[in-house]
Amino acid sequence: MTSHTSADTFPRQYARTLRYTVGAPRSFSVAPDGSRVVFLRSRSGRDRANLLWTLDTATGEERVVADPATLLGGGEEDLSPAEKARRERSREGSAGIVGYALDAAGTLAAFALSGRLFTADTVTGATAELPAEGPLLDPRPSPDGSCVAYANTAGELRLTRTDGSGDRVLAEPDGPNVTWGQAEFIAQEEMDRDRGFWWSPEGDRLLVERADDSPVGRWWIADPANPDREPAEVAYPKAGAANAEVGLWLLDLHGGRTEVVWDRGAHPYLGRVHWSKGGVPLLLVQTRDQRGQRILGLDVATGATEVLHEEKDGTWLELFPGSPAWTPDGKLVRISDTEEVREAPQKGGSGRREGVRALVIGGRAVTGADLHVRSVVAVTEDEVFFSASGGTEETDPEPGWVAVGRISHDGTRLSWESSNGRPFTSVTSAVHGGGITVRATAEPDLPGTLVQVARDLPEGLAVDDVATVASYAETPVITARPVFRFAGERRIPAAVFLPTGYDRERDGLLPVLMDPYGGPGGQRVYQAHNPHLQSQWFADQGFAVIVADGRGTPGRGPAWEKSIAFDFAGATLDDQVAALQALAGEFPLDLDRVAIRGWSYGGYLAALAVLRRPDVFHTAVAGAPVTDWELYDTHYTERYLGDPAERPEVYAANSLSGYAAGLERPLMIIHGLADDNVVAAHTLRLSSALLAAGRPHTVLPLSGVTHMTPQEEVAENLLLLQVDFVKRSLGI
Repeated sequence: MTSHTSADTFPRQYARTLRYTVGAPRSFSVAPDGSRVVFLRSRSGRDRANLLWTLDTATGEERVVADPATLLGGGEEDLSPAEKARRERSREGSAGIVGYALDAAGTLAAFALSGRLFTADTVTGATAELPAEGPLLDPRPSPDGSCVAYANTAGELRLTRTDGSGDRVLAEPDGPNVTWGQAEFIAQEEMDRDRGFWWSPEGDRLLVERADDSPVGRWWIADPANPDREPAEVAYPKAGAANAEVGLWLLDLHGGRTEVVWDRGAHPYLGRVHWSKGGVPLLLVQTRDQRGQRILGLDVATGATEVLHEEKDGTWLELFPGSPAWTPDGKLVRISDTEEVREAPQKGGSGRREGVRALVIGGRAVTGADLHVRSVVAVTEDEVFFSASGGTEETDPEPGWVAVGRISHDGTRLSWESSNGRPFTSVTSAVHGGGITVRATAEPDLPGTLVQVARDLPEGLAVDDVATVASYAETPVITARPVFRFAGERRIPAAVFLPTGYDRERDGLLPVLMDPYGGPGGQRVYQAHNPHLQSQWFADQGFAVIVADGRGTPGRGPAWEKSIAFDFAGATLDDQVAALQALAGEFPLDLDRVAIRGWSYGGYLAALAVLRRPDVFHTAVAGAPVTDWELYDTHYTERYLGDPAERPEVYAANSLSGYAAGLERPLMIIHGLADDNVVAAHTLRLSSALLAAGRPHTVLPLSGVTHMTPQEEVAENLLLLQVDFVKRSLGI
């Protein structure tokens, strides 16, 4: 890690470094022969522009392969609106090379800069700009590296040869709102699928998404600070309304085109596509209510599909990274909430347990109730690499660990990837290929993330560490000191932060700041250091800060996640109250001075807290809150609350405006006016309801700011303004 300047304050450093991610290595790939690791990293913790690097696994030597400054001739990046939207969907705040794709040998890398197409040879370091009709999106080389396919802002899917001999269209829009090769809004925002086309392993054809968002309602995002500018048009599929029409086509390189056929009326959501060497392509499709899904095998000759597995759930079904997939010998690998779990081999057996999320290989669950499987990392000849956290057992010493395990296809042999020898007291992610594992490990008492490259050794021998990938991220100016607990009877995962140097005898009880996300998809309590720095900074302003992951948050088992069905406002708020009251028995909490703050779902939860429980919460700061769930998108909202036409009472009970007359406490609402995820209408509608009820409140509009608030000065001052508002409201 690099040092910081003496003039740095935490808010400025935190904002400038994008939460200490600038300068940290990321986006790892391993060449199939294990000879090199490819990754992205900027030159320092003050430079947001990522370069493409390689690491030689024989020597540990790192080398720059592609430098954006050189390729662009020192010019500034020029991003198209479509690329800006893609980055917003993926919460990407860095610059330079933000993504790349490799050919099958891991030799040719393709990437976009300023909407132009570039390639780099990861062995020789040679770079080239290829002819392309841009601005382009998501370039991906063919397996043999002879050409690159890419989408562009005109809605086309095109192909250019890497020898520079030609660029041509493979598919072009057949309607004004049609795109080829691009993931639609819902896939990017809610399904964790940002790809819209996939090469065949042989490189002779592609699976390509065709999306038509003509049925989707149009919203208009204006910039009130610049009334001379036209509003931006956004196709936004709000809950209960139409989605984009999504289909899939097989395109060969000579103009042949075959439509992929499945019952899109019954299963309109295309959740996953997997096409690996030696296996038929796999599609995972979901029903609109997400209570049913099918894994389909595709006949590439006819476009017909066959149901390989069907799954149903009374509440909803999740989508998981890396699932489904094939083993090399043709076993289906998936993650399931509904399988009977066998005796778990790694802990002597724990039997079937309701709500277990298991890894399933070839129709057989190979993990037990003591593990909550989160993703499939890689599939090898003999093993499946997967990530997991604690299951429903009450044996975990502390909450928030995530580990990467490797298990044999028959489930009889399990081991863990760990840099510290304690996989259950850290957060580890990994990439595997060519007999090489790149693992990134974060621990609560160490800033940043340690990235190590390890070589697989024969069974029974220790893992052979090859190298450590350098990080240029800045060292934080403060140190986080989380104290982890399972709070109360429901054992709510929580982290508690006290001011640095706090002395109970001298300082007495502390005002409390609840700092949750607290909702679906947003785990905050991790066995890591950097994710807790902002909470520690708030504590250092004189608060006892509590981060509680109540029901609905990931990592505790499907029953925990799904217990919030049709009840955001009850379950998630009740658990914040329960955690607060339980922790007051151990920590110096002044329950007469309790504040709550949050962003996005956390903003919703903060506003909800002072509206419904003013007896517990005395002030709130709500950032970019969803206040009316009928204004949020289809895939997310309908998963948890159902169809608004069928359950209007659920939407009314979980939205905020109906509680406006009950506001008794100070409330600040913050919203970026350029936010196209949670649009500013949410805040304006709540503010109007509060005004109509005669309830004073504060609204802070942020001109030109999206849901991410990446601007350094804005992000810094937002932290300072929140502390000032909370202190004044609590009389501190």
